[in-house]
Amino acid sequence: MGRAIAGRGHGLVYGGATVGTMGAVARAVKQNGGRVVGVIPEFMVKLEWVNPNLLETIVVNDMHERKKRMIDGVDAVVALPGGSGTLEELMEAITWKRLGLYFGAIVILNTQSYYQPLIQLLDQCIEERFMDSRHAQMWTFVNEPEEVPQAISATAPWSADCRKFAALR
Repeated sequence: MGRAIAGRGHGLVYGGATVGTMGAVARAVKQNGGRVVGVIPEFMVKLEWVNPNLLETIVVNDMHERKKRMIDGVDAVVALPGGSGTLEELMEAITWKRLGLYFGAIVILNTQSYYQPLIQLLDQCIEERFMDSRHAQMWTFVNEPEEVPQAISATAPWSADCRKFAALR
């Protein structure tokens, strides 16, 4: 994933830690000449979770501010397989896009069918009219990291007109 990001000239904004999948992606982006920005809350800095190898680290007050700073001005949100933090950030990005607060791509890397239950859940949300069928255009699922840059490029524009169907009546 990191090679794919850097190879296309994209940068990475992520949670700023050294560990986990995103720590590995950040290392790969940096090793392949890409720009990496870490956004990390103060309490994680105190726990010494911050990646000391980043040229740019933004320290914020809390997790809410972290999510806002991570999404501000980016072209895409890419979700790799992950735990509760990844799921929470992904759902917030989808919610912000639904409400016209974020307009970029949302690409979900479904490696080894990891996100198959989420695909079913989002389909069910639409089928049961908790979301409009047009909301399915907010995200793209891909199976391989190499597919992510193309999925970002192929994402159809999203506009504030989405607010007309954000709330189902």
